[in-house]
Amino acid sequence: MTSKEREVAWEKVEQTFPEANFLQSPAWAKVNELIGHKTIFLPLEAGWCLGIVKNAKRGRYLEIGGGPLIDWQDGKAVEEAFAEIRQVAKQEKCAFVRLRPQLRASAENLKLLASLGCQKAPMHLHAEHTVMIDLTKSEDELLANMRRQTRYEVRRSEKLGIGVWHSNTEKIYHEFQQVQAETAVRQGFVPPNLKTLLAERAAFGDQARIYVAETHDKHPIAYGLIFWSGREAEYFEAASTDLNRKLPGAYALQWRVMRDLKALGLKRYNLWGIAPKGAKNHRYSGVTTFKTGFGGEVVEFIPAQDIIISKIGYTKDWLIESVRRKVRKL
Repeated sequence: MTSKEREVAWEKVEQTFPEANFLQSPAWAKVNELIGHKTIFLPLEAGWCLGIVKNAKRGRYLEIGGGPLIDWQDGKAVEEAFAEIRQVAKQEKCAFVRLRPQLRASAENLKLLASLGCQKAPMHLHAEHTVMIDLTKSEDELLANMRRQTRYEVRRSEKLGIGVWHSNTEKIYHEFQQVQAETAVRQGFVPPNLKTLLAERAAFGDQARIYVAETHDKHPIAYGLIFWSGREAEYFEAASTDLNRKLPGAYALQWRVMRDLKALGLKRYNLWGIAPKGAKNHRYSGVTTFKTGFGGEVVEFIPAQDIIISKIGYTKDWLIESVRRKVRKL
């Protein structure tokens, strides 16, 4: 299938599976190809599945984020999809498959995946707990749904003359990478490198933007990397300067993004990652109050699942990731 044919096919998939987001898109495949990963579009008869072969130090595995996209009520289609996934993983000499479908967390869905040979992974995969904002609501409704303090900060940003603009130039990606590296030192996380950021720019094209909130005299406060596919947009990466500690730049940024995405016709906005309920020491606990303040729906997808292909190879990975999860407070 050529790139053009994939794009045409993907447009049909987005209509058939409204839960689809960028994680299964040809654009995300291109991002991964540009940074050196092998990607595979599995030939499912009744669905869609993008697999990414990851060569980690702990072992080789097949990653399926946001997929497969199938009718989960169709038992035959589901069994055929998972048989194909196993077959591809074996052909690629992977120790295991890691997937996190667009299924809400429930006992029923976990039971279904267990019946297909899945078990809970030791590490998360792609924003299992998040906040979704319904962009079909009016601007007045969006504001009314915000937490009172969040709405106050949005209004305060307007009074302070904080402006927000967006760009997709290579220059702004370089600037973003530098500021995010500084943010990462302060907040203790591992940021993407410049190669990855530029790959995202190249792959998503005009469906990727870096937003910048700045003071009235043009000093940057907060940054956000936004991209979208189908009905959903993601607040995928963020960065900030020291000014963000005392000025509501991040609030101004989010309000501008929400209005812009709504104008573009997108249906939902994924704020991409919060701490699980009650996890006070989780790495994302600091941003959870901020993100939930915008009044969206708190969504919990099923946790990442693993399908073991090689018991020896998988055991090594499981031990390493179990330790890493505790150290990183994930």
